[in-house]
Amino acid sequence: MVFDISPLWISVKVAICATIITFFLGILAARYVCTLKRGRVIIDTLLSLPMVLPPTVVGFFLLIIFGKNSPLGMVLYDMGIRVVFTVGGAVIASVVVSFPIMYRTALGAFEQVDTELIDMARVLGYGERAIFTKVWIPLSWPGIAAGATLSFARSLGEFGATIMIAGNLPGTTRTMSAAVYSAMQSGDRSLAYRWVMIILLISMCILLLMNLWSSSRYRTDDRKKNVMKRMKVTNVSLEEKKQVINTHEDNAGAGRA
Repeated sequence: MVFDISPLWISVKVAICATIITFFLGILAARYVCTLKRGRVIIDTLLSLPMVLPPTVVGFFLLIIFGKNSPLGMVLYDMGIRVVFTVGGAVIASVVVSFPIMYRTALGAFEQVDTELIDMARVLGYGERAIFTKVWIPLSWPGIAAGATLSFARSLGEFGATIMIAGNLPGTTRTMSAAVYSAMQSGDRSLAYRWVMIILLISMCILLLMNLWSSSRYRTDDRKKNVMKRMKVTNVSLEEKKQVINTHEDNAGAGRA
């Protein structure tokens, strides 16, 4: 019997698409939450909710939202766009369940950024967009990369939400996790063992590469020095930075007075 590898390609395709989407959405959401002063707890709870909900519950809500009889589903259906029982539905399910991982990892990385470097960039005249790309992202990059890797691994092994909205159609929406389920349902344990070993091998390789990459990256102090070089600030001690920032704040206060 020929071994059908289509679940592998479908899983990889879905995971790559989902990771690209969650990468940008997670970073933007984390940056937005970092700037909040009110309502942060509520928004953070809502964004993190899919992480604690059972995947089948997530899939149920997605099915209600994108179903043919829902308002959004009817609009998409009239436009010729189908979500249920398609690869697109599998991508949406993977995005929803993996987004909290990317979001919370990026949020934790942003919260560790030295705020004095942010103030220094503002003193030097950098706009908020330039500060985000030249200070926030470089200093948070190891955490962001780890979040993207874990999001990819989570998308690759997604089952509950995917099977609810995308189904388990052979050659179309059947992922590796669904292939294990189908093999066990049909009593073909040897096929289930094959897919389990493939999933286990891929997962171990992903985590191994992430750990090797993280251990080989330069330290936080080196990243700070690199960011300061980009801002053309060299040989500046902590006390000198504080003095410049305090002077800027005093001048701003005097101007308002």
